Amino acid sequence: MFVWRKRASAVWLAANEAPLREIGGQRLAIISRPDRTTAVAEIASSSRLDLEKIHFRFGGTIKKLPRDWLKKFSRSQKSEPLKVGNRLIIYRSVASKNRRRNKNRSLLIPAGAAFGTGEHPTTAMSLRLLERCTRFWGGQAGSLHSPEKEWTLLDLGTGSGILALAGARFGAKRVIAIDDDPVAIATARENARRNKLDNIDFRVADVRRWPFSPRIEILTANLFSELLIEILPKLKRAQRLILSGILREQEAEFVRALKRNGIAVVETRRRGKWIAMVCSGVARTSCAQHRTFCPMH
Repeated sequence: MFVWRKRASAVWLAANEAPLREIGGQRLAIISRPDRTTAVAEIASSSRLDLEKIHFRFGGTIKKLPRDWLKKFSRSQKSEPLKVGNRLIIYRSVASKNRRRNKNRSLLIPAGAAFGTGEHPTTAMSLRLLERCTRFWGGQAGSLHSPEKEWTLLDLGTGSGILALAGARFGAKRVIAIDDDPVAIATARENARRNKLDNIDFRVADVRRWPFSPRIEILTANLFSELLIEILPKLKRAQRLILSGILREQEAEFVRALKRNGIAVVETRRRGKWIAMVCSGVARTSCAQHRTFCPMH
């Protein structure tokens, strides 16, 4: 396992985050602190050759990680947990006492090398949209309604598996999570094991070639805009789509692509230069069911 790192200014990151995300996808992590004027960009890969291409274009350094890199990172990281509505808290540290008291409403996603823990705006917005879309479905202790609705989540570009694991916590009966990076899938499986979630099917696959089933209630895709547009004809088979990884400057083009594919925008959220959307796919049913499915309709 190898990791590419570059410490850079906010100006450099603003200019280069989008092309880095196109290359690294969910593997890209931006690590910053309020008291620092610089941040660190990281991308992990099992192939040093892949990272050499990034190094040639963007500079930085490449380091080989020890076999127990994930365990060491989880011990060394300390940060505030991420709260997602009133139903989920995401911790980065195994030492958190509060987590042990709220296991059914929490996730432990240790900070690893270039795999998301929920801080990036695209992931944080997706998590909160997913929480809202499933809030009234039951299937979780303390949910607002007791009747349980069975539903399936498909997570594209799963990275650390954070959206897939959140979906399982929110009551999904089945979760399918795919990524084209074997290291990401291995990390996501370890995160599922750590959180004792066994209803997630992690697979190494290319989203362009994935055979999309029409029986997907929610699809999450935190990918770059060009790839999302390319696969929209397949994505629209889901009832609800939570899409992120889109820059504000790409919003108009992306909305036009949604309209061409008969996909309606239900809600748009913006944070910094990034946007995330909840959309209604063509596999939808009645309006009444829409409101139950996603109360923001």
